[in-house]
Amino acid sequence: MTTEAGSTAAAADDVKQRDEYFDALVAAGECVEPRDWLPDGYRRMVLRQIAQHAHSEIIGMQPEGSWLTRAPSLHRKAALLAKVQDEAGHGLYLYAAAETLGVTRAELLDALHNGHQRSSDTFNQPALTWADTGAIAWLTDGAAVINQAPLCRTSYGPYARAMQRVCQEETFHVRQGYDLLWSLCRGTREQQEMAQDAVDRWWLPAVALMFGPPDTVEGGDGDTRAAALGAAVSRRSMAWGIKRHTNDELRQRFIDNVVPQAERLGVTLPDPAIRWNEERGHYDFTPVTWQVYRTAVAAGAQCGRQRLAHRVAAHEAGAWVRAAADAYAARPVTERQEP
Repeated sequence: MTTEAGSTAAAADDVKQRDEYFDALVAAGECVEPRDWLPDGYRRMVLRQIAQHAHSEIIGMQPEGSWLTRAPSLHRKAALLAKVQDEAGHGLYLYAAAETLGVTRAELLDALHNGHQRSSDTFNQPALTWADTGAIAWLTDGAAVINQAPLCRTSYGPYARAMQRVCQEETFHVRQGYDLLWSLCRGTREQQEMAQDAVDRWWLPAVALMFGPPDTVEGGDGDTRAAALGAAVSRRSMAWGIKRHTNDELRQRFIDNVVPQAERLGVTLPDPAIRWNEERGHYDFTPVTWQVYRTAVAAGAQCGRQRLAHRVAAHEAGAWVRAAADAYAARPVTERQEP
């Protein structure tokens, strides 16, 4: 009994020391690495965030990818093809970062396909016209840059390093979308109307869904409970250095950034409440309430199911390629015939 008690006390001391070391690293603003001891809660939270981010990158290829064969010029097609390829690369960077937490890419994809993990609801909207490719890049990728730039300093090292590459490429995507809309807004009346229509439809997914639900709530008991849980998770994420800012802080930063750009483009953002507030030093806008957030999620539910089904079908159709690659990799090096 004495030996067992001593072992238990020693184990408790060891856990305490590891906790203190981890907390000291995070408090100092240092990155933790896969070789470091990580609390189970931290590991789960980081893995969940990276997985959802990776899933969103590959699902988000679909709205723009559907226009690759219908681009109006070779120049626009090449730019869009490069962008869609970048999004696939972002997914690979992030899946690789997630694998350092002890999961495989196959397990993550299975979790997405069977509904145990999700992608962002942002991209569960139909891309109805060519102008959608510009609105998606300018608005949703613009929101992504605001949302993800702080993640270049997130506390988990592999995630932070992946985000440095992702954010560099996303800034080019925003510019590509802005340039596309600029051309449409200086084209024919029909092109101008097409650009405005795309902005109208992608505004709410960008401003609401890209940043998540509001930090506070005014509503029924269900919203209150959801907000309390979300606030607790957000506080823990910020305490661990995973997040750096609240959802509403990032949303305000996005509004302040995009309103002057819209004025230069000549499009009207579909929010009559947008106006400069001299006292606050920020633009006012219609608050994203929990009801607004839920409505935006529900609006894309059917399209989201179609996008996931398309993803699953493509994955299953490519099973023979993965099997062939695995078989080739399993062969001795001396038996491989390099091209």
